[in-house]
Amino acid sequence: MRSLGFKPRGGAGAKTLIESFRYRRRGPGMMWEAAADKIKASGGRIAMDRRFEKLIFDPDRRTWTVETIGGDGTSETFQARHVVSSAPIPELLAALSPTPLSLFHARALKYRDFLTVVLIGRTQRQWPDNWIYIHDPRVKVGRVQNFRSWSPEMVPDATSTCLGLEYFCSEGDDLWGMADGDLIALAKQEISAIGLLRGEEVTDACVVRQKKAYPVYDETYLENLRMIRFELASRFPALHLVGRNGMHKYNNQDHAMMTGMLTAANILAGRTLYDVWQVNEDAEYGEAGVSGAREALGSARLVPRRVA
Repeated sequence: MRSLGFKPRGGAGAKTLIESFRYRRRGPGMMWEAAADKIKASGGRIAMDRRFEKLIFDPDRRTWTVETIGGDGTSETFQARHVVSSAPIPELLAALSPTPLSLFHARALKYRDFLTVVLIGRTQRQWPDNWIYIHDPRVKVGRVQNFRSWSPEMVPDATSTCLGLEYFCSEGDDLWGMADGDLIALAKQEISAIGLLRGEEVTDACVVRQKKAYPVYDETYLENLRMIRFELASRFPALHLVGRNGMHKYNNQDHAMMTGMLTAANILAGRTLYDVWQVNEDAEYGEAGVSGAREALGSARLVPRRVA
């Protein structure tokens, strides 16, 4: 274990790879609210509640036409020289025009989905961990978030608690298809079974579903991604992929943000200063040169192999 780099916390007891986290007082959303305010103050516009329908590339003018539909059904069209996408690759390529040859490869990419049942209540039992992974075969919950430990301001008072029971699932399976009320009843039962909160202490609850939370690294993903990247680089050079879903990479939030920041730097410079695909490869954001270009299509995490 020592060879893996685990460090004792406080000299003994629990082991951890990370000593501390920086967390916004009322959650990560505060950071994006501040970013939105800065964009607006600088004269920028943020268009919310819109779904992109089609991305049309003009290879002669090297410009984009982006067609969207708002929540109220209103259609809008935008013109752009560059498009930066954090959308899941299959959804992005399905909207591209002309139709990419690698759409088949995009549709072969797989994902794991995720839902959280948030339980709010009052209890005298508090615990210091930010989250706990659950390995109890009696329950289906895989992890429990403790929002009070992330920040006391995530709960309204000193006696309230807010726990997020996280279930790893696939869109369309039995868990995903359960009604919210049934999921809340299941979560109350399971949180009581593992002893973190009694069901009768719960005063409020809600369910949050997140599609495509985890890109799957199966035995074909690397080749599919290589073909997609090759075609986008050759036929759609002004389309930039960023983020976890946008790049089909199991990045953390800071890595995803860094891919966006480095992409912006590349666009402003008018050339590739940084190979964003190297983010979270070896903890370095190397400048792309000859070696960076050579590695761009081949570098990825280890691919799981089937057991013979």
